[in-house]
Amino acid sequence: MSKPRRQQREVGRIDVIKHLITVWFLQHVQAFIFSLGQLCRNPIASLLTASVIGISLALPAGFYVVLENTRRVSSGWEGSVQITAFLKMDVSEDRGKELAAELENKQGIAQVQYISREQALAEFRQSSGFGEALDALQDNPLPTLLLVRPQPGDNPEQAAASLLDQLKALPEVENAQYDQQWVRRLNAMILIVQRSVFIMAIFLGMAVLVIIGNTIRMLIYHRRSEIEIAKLFGATDGFIQRPFLYSGFWYGLCGGLFAWLLISGSLKLLERPAVHLAELYAGKFNLAGLNPFETLILIGSGIFLGLVGSWISVSHHLRAIEPA
Repeated sequence: MSKPRRQQREVGRIDVIKHLITVWFLQHVQAFIFSLGQLCRNPIASLLTASVIGISLALPAGFYVVLENTRRVSSGWEGSVQITAFLKMDVSEDRGKELAAELENKQGIAQVQYISREQALAEFRQSSGFGEALDALQDNPLPTLLLVRPQPGDNPEQAAASLLDQLKALPEVENAQYDQQWVRRLNAMILIVQRSVFIMAIFLGMAVLVIIGNTIRMLIYHRRSEIEIAKLFGATDGFIQRPFLYSGFWYGLCGGLFAWLLISGSLKLLERPAVHLAELYAGKFNLAGLNPFETLILIGSGIFLGLVGSWISVSHHLRAIEPA
């Protein structure tokens, strides 16, 4: 075979491949637009289906946002490990200051804050709102406090527990407590809730698959005659499946966007009360929503569930439709 003829065949083969790719691409574009048009013809039914999918996706995503905000708050508390030592009522102010200075020079202690009985009473009066009731008291019932902050290390909890035992053994100390114990309990509860959210997300994901599968099943039922005619003319299953798969894509996309709107709107409603609550505790805290990556995961999960649900439904129900 001559070289020019071989080159012509290669060029002809490349042209055929390009033509097949162009036809395949145009068929997908046509199915993509056609499926969107089918959803727009029934806007109320499509909106209801997308709303149910969005709510199913928003529930686990909303709990995830709540857990992430709770973790942000608790991580800030964990970084400020502090032991409160209550001195005995008969310990003088001079001796209390001397004890604070001795402890601050001790190895393993980063800072000691001395709070006198008068300072403790003034802070309690300001924060509690029981000023008139405190004025009726003849004596100050609050003891002197020492706020002891351990030095940061590899194992802060173990160091804090050891320091707590040392403070309790001091003769001037009536009692001492580790203020971070409840933070560890909170983290344990967060872990339980986190796994519960994961389980709930699996169940709701299965519910989304059922919803989309049932919706696609109804679409197949209403277009049964069209499918039979298409099969009579030799249409392949892949050609028939494309519009239904893209319908699942649109349902999942709309459901993911609706879930994101629900979460964003809920956070907007809770933003002002959260700021007010933080101000009551003399702190600053802003609710954090879904970042761009997490938003893409949410919308992508909706699209994935839509495609999988529609593919399962189409693969199952198309087998039962054969032209008479």
